[in-house]
Amino acid sequence: MPYVNVAKENATNIELYYEDHGSGDAVVLIHGYPLSGASWEKQIPVLLDAGHRVITYDRRGFGKSSQPTTGYDYDTFAEDLHKLVTHLKLRNFTLVGFSMGGGEVARYLGKYGSAGVSKAVFIGSVPPFLLKTPDNPEGVDGAVFEGIQKAIMADRYVFFTEFFNNFFNTDVLLGKSVSEQAIQASWNVAAGASATASLACVATWHEDFREDLRRIDVPTLVIHGDADRIVPFSASGLRAAKLIKGASLVTVKDGPHCIIWTHADEVNRELVNFLGKGLAKPAASASRKESAA
Repeated sequence: MPYVNVAKENATNIELYYEDHGSGDAVVLIHGYPLSGASWEKQIPVLLDAGHRVITYDRRGFGKSSQPTTGYDYDTFAEDLHKLVTHLKLRNFTLVGFSMGGGEVARYLGKYGSAGVSKAVFIGSVPPFLLKTPDNPEGVDGAVFEGIQKAIMADRYVFFTEFFNNFFNTDVLLGKSVSEQAIQASWNVAAGASATASLACVATWHEDFREDLRRIDVPTLVIHGDADRIVPFSASGLRAAKLIKGASLVTVKDGPHCIIWTHADEVNRELVNFLGKGLAKPAASASRKESAA
């Protein structure tokens, strides 16, 4: 299995597991919490069919990657991504981040610039700044994040069960857009993640990415469900699209947080159209596309 060494913890290598398929312009897919690169299974074949080289990887602490007790911050996550990109010698590639993965996209572009990056996509992502502060009144109260941390420390397996109910909006979509088996599969991946990472990543969700977004100078697409219970649309996707110069915003009507699964056809159409390769069917009326410039 392919791994890239990104750091060390004491004498042990910290390695990221990745998969690299297809040819053409590369698309790097960055997963959300608490999943792995395998969560992109509904996007990978479509992007390959559209003529792209598709790369997924598991964030440190998750999936098949190493599970260190250090490095759970966005500067390190972006550095890990940069080392993967350098290892693969990528050029003219697109960064696509779902949920927490959008933070890597933002920090990567804010820290390393857009050299070699052709486009960026944020799907249900945490930027620009989720924490409510005096200069960010649209954010989420800090007590919410503290409650999540307490729940994880008490019993992360119970926490994941409730988390995925809101991840997929199961009270509305179970048996329609998502099955019990798919939810169980996600829970299994989460249960296999590092306990340290499961807790430490919560504090990263309210990282301030506002300056990172202002530095983005490549074509950017923001896709977000308007029924997202994990990362509220009004606090994230809507504001992110306004901060990124020239960004396009696609709002998925009644879309929960995990629209890459429940609304995969719609997300895939928008991705293929934005990336400019392959033939995509016209977008259904379930999405509302608008300019955020």
